[in-house]
This record gives sequence, C-alpha cells and structure tokens, in this order.
Amino acid sequence: MNRKLVTTLFYSVDGRANRPDTFQFDAFDQELAQLMTESIGRIDDVVLGRNSYNEWSSYWPAVTEGPDAGFADFINSTPKHVASTSLQPQDITWSNTKLVHDDLISYIQNLKEQPGRDIAIQGSLSVVRQCVEAGILDEITLILHPVIVGAGSTLCEGIPLTRLQLISASTTSKGNVIITYGPRSEPK
Repeated sequence: MNRKLVTTLFYSVDGRANRPDTFQFDAFDQELAQLMTESIGRIDDVVLGRNSYNEWSSYWPAVTEGPDAGFADFINSTPKHVASTSLQPQDITWSNTKLVHDDLISYIQNLKEQPGRDIAIQGSLSVVRQCVEAGILDEITLILHPVIVGAGSTLCEGIPLTRLQLISASTTSKGNVIITYGPRSEPK
C-alpha cells in the first residue's frame, strides 16, 4: 500500500493561505493543538518549497522550549525534502534535509512507494498546487480561521477544475472549521 501525500493549510474566510502567522494565533485553540499533534504523529517525511525552507530553517532549529517545542522537535528530526531549482547543495544547512532539483512529482511518487507513514507538504502553496495538478495529493485539510485577511495568495490560483470529496469536517470552540478533502473518484 502506498503512503499518503497530505497537506494541512491555515486558511482565512476569504481564501488566503499565505502568511498564516499574521492571522491564526488569536483563534488557535486546544482542539487545533490536538489536531496538529495527531497529524504530526502520522508523518515521517516532509516536503517544503524554497521559501518555506528558507523561513523555517532559520527559525525552527533554534526553538528548544516553550509552546512550539513539540513541533520544533518533530520538524527538526523529520526527513525534509526541499523542492527548488535555485537552491544549491551548500545552501542546505538544516539537518535531515535533501534538496530536490529534479522532477518533483516523480520524486514524491517514488517516496510514496517507500515504506513509512504519511508524507506532508508543509507551508508551500506552490508545491501543493503542483501535486494537486498532477493528481498525487491524497488529502488536503483546510483549517478555516474566522478572519478576513483581504490580501495574499490563495491555493487555487491557476489550478484547473478539480473535484474533491469530503472526508471529514468539524468545528472548534473558537470558530475554526476543519475540513479534509480527498480526490473524488469519477464514475466510469
């Protein structure tokens, strides 16, 4: 059985997914913390884009205590695969990180065939878009925060019509809506 390729994105009501650090924290509650803990427990490989790698590699290795220490332990110790055509091997300084210059989709398909748990795309809209377009993303979880951001990138820019099916939906005490979708099987 192939591993699943999954992603979880923090989203605003107006569909913005970039820079969630500007809007998520006032609605981040215990239910979301529990969801994130459960989610990372199912992951043993992470795929990042160049921008996410640059931001995260300069932040997470230094986090050793406090409320983010659990995620820091996870992300620092988990194998990371960075999709970039501009980074060079000498740019990769974060432990357990491999640079992917070649065909990202083939690389991920190969990862999916290896033994292990889920593979997660973390914090990279461009990588998520590529995987949706290629039809290899197995689950997308949107955590819809009760906020309108007004500007920024959306996940769906440039993606052709893609039908999904609902896997699960729930709400949290602070008004977040957690929706998980998978690819919809079309009748033959």
